[in-house]
Amino acid sequence: MAGHSHWAGIKYKKAINDSKRGKLFSKLSRAIMVAARHGADPDFNPQLRSALDQARSSGLPKDNIERAVAKGGGDTEGANLVEIRYEAFGPGGAAVLIECITDNVNRTLPEVRKLVEQYNGKMGSAGTVAWMFKRKGLISVEKEGADEDALMTAALDAGAEDIQGDDGDVYEITTAAEDFGAVKEAVAGGGFGVKVAELTLIAENELQLDTETQVKALKLMSAVEDHDDVQNVYANFTPSAEAVKKLEG
Repeated sequence: MAGHSHWAGIKYKKAINDSKRGKLFSKLSRAIMVAARHGADPDFNPQLRSALDQARSSGLPKDNIERAVAKGGGDTEGANLVEIRYEAFGPGGAAVLIECITDNVNRTLPEVRKLVEQYNGKMGSAGTVAWMFKRKGLISVEKEGADEDALMTAALDAGAEDIQGDDGDVYEITTAAEDFGAVKEAVAGGGFGVKVAELTLIAENELQLDTETQVKALKLMSAVEDHDDVQNVYANFTPSAEAVKKLEG
């Protein structure tokens, strides 16, 4: 899975540069509301802990965070939100899994379908894509200044499943979802530069695509993720550094 965080890096870079920060803050608040339904204590709710970490790192104000947690505990606005997944196929047959939080499914589905088709993809029926992915913790650490042996010791002792560092400028650590918090804490506590840390979905078997097809698939993923109701987009391929450069260029 070396290079998987290239897509995560694109997402965070887009969020930082997005002039419409209100859209980003709305998505972060919705994620907190939905996660808080499973318990308002992040020590016992990994989904909420991950949502809070992303919100704080993205600059969501403390008052907004507290309101979102409260709404998740039973407020009318929070109760009206629905989590839904859509499954699709992109250029080159890439499997694409789209996670949404919406207050109107009848609006979200046709709008997401239109975006997928606009970028040469097609919607799939339930179950055609989801089975390919497994929820994992993903942590990327900047290589510069990092002691690889010390990082491996800290991460593996805390329960990490795997560490890769053969490609790019980061080490990538994967964990079981339930071990994500402990591994992240151990890595950050060891003084390593955490670039991305999130609960994500990773394909167990990846599709190999040429660079141009990767760029087309990334354009689809980027357009879909810009939709107000879309929280996350996953695919079963690892974008290469060359494809990412072309997308950003």
